[in-house]
Amino acid sequence: MTRVLILIGLLALTACKSLDEVGYAPTFTPTDRSAESAAMYATPMPQEVRSLSFADQSSLWTAGDAALLGDRRAARRGDILTVVIEIDDQAQISNQSSRDRSSGQNMAISSMFGISERIEAQLSDGATLDPGLDTSSNSTFAGNGSVSRNEKLTLRVAATVVEELPNGVIRIEGRQEVRVNYELRELLVSGFIRPADISRQNEVTYDKIAGAQISYGGRGQISEVQQPRYGNQLADILLPF
Repeated sequence: MTRVLILIGLLALTACKSLDEVGYAPTFTPTDRSAESAAMYATPMPQEVRSLSFADQSSLWTAGDAALLGDRRAARRGDILTVVIEIDDQAQISNQSSRDRSSGQNMAISSMFGISERIEAQLSDGATLDPGLDTSSNSTFAGNGSVSRNEKLTLRVAATVVEELPNGVIRIEGRQEVRVNYELRELLVSGFIRPADISRQNEVTYDKIAGAQISYGGRGQISEVQQPRYGNQLADILLPF
């Protein structure tokens, strides 16, 4: 009973929160407290200061990331790179199984030192010991199953390096939100990548992200009507049938 009251209270609070958004477009997610923002505002590591020689000062080529031929790939916390998501998966699985089994047992007692005759004489309604036991069983099972899936998704999102691990792997997180009228579409991506997998264009494909978590959805008026109401969700949880 206590769990039911708690659940009803949570649903009531959720409903109140939804009522506050009536007539307004869905708001963007605050970015000032995200992991990306923390990585952006992180104190930069002190860089080594070296004196430039006369040859370095007079050279047309400079070293560093800002140089014409410099390496601009993301590698440090706060750097930005592009994640390319191109998912085109197709899967078809079909299984069929069947099982059939039958068995029978028959045992008769026609004569056993006259004991069977004496037993039959005591039985009523013409019962007999021949056969003394006759059993049969039959079971049949058949099962069919199939799975057909087709997924295609092509997206590009900018992600931020939020952590550098001791083994050289970096953790990235990216968020993209687009609001059109009263519908907000959001794309989330996170995972671990190797700096060596980042291309010269500062891009990495989704299949090179370990522990990848990709979410593409939305919230707003269209998403609301596609979800069952709170009463239906509560009934699905509480009703045993």
